Amino acid sequence: MIDTSAFQGKKAVYATLGCKLNFSETSTFGKMLEELGVVTAGKGEQADICIVNTCSVTAVADHKCRQVIHRLIRQHPQAFVVVTGCYAQLEADEVASIEGVDLVLGSNEKACLVQFLSDAWAGKVEGKFFRQKTKDITTFAPSCSRGNRTRYFLKVQDGCDYFCTYCTIPYARGFSRNPSIASLVEQARQAAREGGKEIVLTGVNIGDFGKTTGERFTDLVKALDQVEGISRYRISSLEPDLLSDELIDYCAASRAFMPHFHIPLQSGSDEVLKLMHRHYDRQLFADKIMAIKHAMPDAFIGVDVMVGCRGETPHCFDETYSFLEALPVSQLHVFPYSERPGTSALSIPYVVSENQKKLRSKRLLDLSAAKTEEFYAEHIGKEAEVLFEKATRGRAMHGFTNNYVRVELNAADAKPEFDNQLMTVRLGDFNHDHTALKATIVNG
Repeated sequence: MIDTSAFQGKKAVYATLGCKLNFSETSTFGKMLEELGVVTAGKGEQADICIVNTCSVTAVADHKCRQVIHRLIRQHPQAFVVVTGCYAQLEADEVASIEGVDLVLGSNEKACLVQFLSDAWAGKVEGKFFRQKTKDITTFAPSCSRGNRTRYFLKVQDGCDYFCTYCTIPYARGFSRNPSIASLVEQARQAAREGGKEIVLTGVNIGDFGKTTGERFTDLVKALDQVEGISRYRISSLEPDLLSDELIDYCAASRAFMPHFHIPLQSGSDEVLKLMHRHYDRQLFADKIMAIKHAMPDAFIGVDVMVGCRGETPHCFDETYSFLEALPVSQLHVFPYSERPGTSALSIPYVVSENQKKLRSKRLLDLSAAKTEEFYAEHIGKEAEVLFEKATRGRAMHGFTNNYVRVELNAADAKPEFDNQLMTVRLGDFNHDHTALKATIVNG
């Protein structure tokens, strides 16, 4: 039995690392605790509970998770500290050994949180307690929340069946699984009732939607497009082999799906793609990019690319660079390969030095910056519809166009009522740090 009175007036802080799926699940934590009377701690306030939702995609991610955990323990010494997510799932004992951590929950045990907190605050347990061997990664835990963002994040899928040679995510998240289209449509309707206007579809491998229910991702997109009140949808990430021409054509003509795609490439070398056990070659990837651009010429396309993986010779990296340089993509998400225990990539003999990884990352990040600036520059002088996000009083307001150009409205023109509103603007020149285009309101 949960003693809800124990939650009244408690303060919480949340830290999220990693993907949009984690942000979605953290937002669900916050919403769940808020309904029980827990409030988010303000700046400088001491929290009663700290929740850290972790990532484990690389060794660097693991290190960042440990840093965040230690920092929150120092800042909130009396707080009940909960660590969850992929790092907690894969390295539960390691996380549990950190002095100050009170509870470790795996990727799919988040529903246990409220009961654990209730027991702890009711004095039913003493000292630390852990779920150190978290194994439940077979069921689907729904999540559709906004948190402190304008956009909602709707979890449509979890897990992955691909087992790429460098990746531990299937061990942390389990096999691909999903809820029904009907349940997701109802969650989208609820978001609309709460005033939401934009939803990001999240998951581990969302193009694989349907393994559990026998449905298709394209059918999910079509059903969500009919939900009244939601003006925009974005698809967080789609594997190129699961991005169908039917889906591209539908998004191009849809009411609410934005011309914005994020597609993992990982390598532009066919030799490396084979070593990674990816499910496509560079020609298929290029064909998908060109199909998007043919159907939606102004589409923003983000691309994940890994550098320095085992087997990536200098020639293979040069192939990747040249391939990406020639593609009409808008931004690169670049991350260096790191060794993950238990992965089959460790059997590949060719190892790239840390120095070479840094040099290769720098080259691709410079290429990304040039491509993003070129994409933004093409929109200067145009009118666009922007969904604005709440800004601190006296600060510039930001938002995104339908094709994900970041926009900045100066503080003098920003108004509180613009928050979560679609406004027509004229796009001007770059702001001071070239992270957005300046805007002036056309219809307000």
